[in-house]
Amino acid sequence: MNSRVMKRKKSTLSEVKVAVIGAPGVGKTALSVRFLTRRYIGEYDHKSDTRYKHEVLIDNDPILYEILDTCPKDYNDFPTNETLNWADCLLLVYSICDRNSFSFLKKVGALIPDNDIPLYIVGNKNDMSHLREVSVEEGAILARSLECGFSEVAAAEQVAPVAVVFQEVCRAVLASRRKSKHSLLERMLGTRSSNLRVYARGKSDSALPKD
Repeated sequence: MNSRVMKRKKSTLSEVKVAVIGAPGVGKTALSVRFLTRRYIGEYDHKSDTRYKHEVLIDNDPILYEILDTCPKDYNDFPTNETLNWADCLLLVYSICDRNSFSFLKKVGALIPDNDIPLYIVGNKNDMSHLREVSVEEGAILARSLECGFSEVAAAEQVAPVAVVFQEVCRAVLASRRKSKHSLLERMLGTRSSNLRVYARGKSDSALPKD
């Protein structure tokens, strides 16, 4: 009995690939590690992109996250097409204390080729509001222009809000997949309907006049 339950759960496991994108020093790794371990580590020395895998329940369904923590060299090192095509969703991160990091995201938004890929924008470091350079309203405006979710968090101090971000990312991916399947089904049904031949029902011999 237990083996059947385990097999059923494994078969329904959904995989969600998230690319965490942002300028250097905005806290991409801090956000990812907060979600993965609930811990905060302030200093990282990454020299290349890093991938993590993590399984968690979202809305009582098992989800396997594959998180790509990108590592740009500078403010002109934008994500490659390979990264954009790999991801199911893009988590776009800027620091509210760094306007250049916000401008970086605007440029990234212009590079995204597929409007159907789910996005989510995070303004990190809102625990340092005394150093704020980007207002909440500006973040919300950018999110509206990209038609995606938005929130501000503090990876250094918060656990639950960071988890909510990744949960919302997952829900957006699953909703996008459901929409795609529904559209595909509609197209298939439409094609079948157009190929059906319509036959006119003729009169039976019994209805014909007798000699």
